[in-house]
Amino acid sequence: MAEENERQAMDIGRPTNICHVAHVTYDRFDGFLGLPSEFEPDVPKKPPSASATVFGVSTDSMQLSDDSRGNCVPTILTLLQSRLYDQGGLQVEGIFRITGDNSEEEFIREELNKGVLPEGIDIHCLAGLIKAWFRELPRGVLDSLPSQQVMQCESEEDFVKVVRLLPQAEASLLNWAINLMADFVEFEDVNKMTSRNLALVFAPNMSQMADPLTALMYAVQVMNLLRNLTDKTLRERKTAISHVDPCDNRSEAEDGNVEEYNQEEEMYVFEEEEEDDEDVDDLDKEDEIMEESGRITLLADEHKPSSTVNANDQKKQET
Repeated sequence: MAEENERQAMDIGRPTNICHVAHVTYDRFDGFLGLPSEFEPDVPKKPPSASATVFGVSTDSMQLSDDSRGNCVPTILTLLQSRLYDQGGLQVEGIFRITGDNSEEEFIREELNKGVLPEGIDIHCLAGLIKAWFRELPRGVLDSLPSQQVMQCESEEDFVKVVRLLPQAEASLLNWAINLMADFVEFEDVNKMTSRNLALVFAPNMSQMADPLTALMYAVQVMNLLRNLTDKTLRERKTAISHVDPCDNRSEAEDGNVEEYNQEEEMYVFEEEEEDDEDVDDLDKEDEIMEESGRITLLADEHKPSSTVNANDQKKQET
């Protein structure tokens, strides 16, 4: 009995507090890989970020996508840009200069953390979120550049050389921002935002410096950098258009003229062939008429009375 009681006391019961561990990988283009199916309703397949927010985190932990110019940037930026353009932001006066409603911005931030961009957002709130995203980065886009070299830049060529020192991720972000500003400058007659105005509102969001005085002086130089690069981008766009469009239009016009000439030539030859056929038909008809009239004359002579013939012969002899 003692042994049986001891054996029963040693029996292991059913396990409790079970914890299943699953190892998943976050891919910046495809989201979480290997996510268990029971977690899919709570975690979207392609979350905008591996962290809980899309603001104030490094781009290394964010979902990326390629824009129309080949820049690999966080998807949140392309999403905001697309909505900004769709709502006519390019032609809104004071865009990026006028601030949006703070309460609406907080609500949109929460939705963006879920990977959702609500409808009917105020246009200035959209523009403000783009600036806020750059401003809240753990490290400014231009902070990896030597500040002394940036401060020594005096011309557009100097700025172009210094930005070549940027790492690939920061270079893509800067190029995206420059092209964004260039898009709006193309509508400056409507939105009143020149390259200088846009550079002025974007410059404080591109770098982070602890010393306020140094930060102010550096921001002025960053503004010059953004303005010069934006103007350069606009000139390159105009040059590309002037080199491509006229040639295309000329080649299309030449193709059209050649095709029209060929059609006219075919019509001319066709008309000549018709005229030749008509001439041949007319000649054949005239020959038929002449032959027919000759036969009629012969028949008429054969049927004349003999007295008439003798009288005619007699007149000829007298003459």
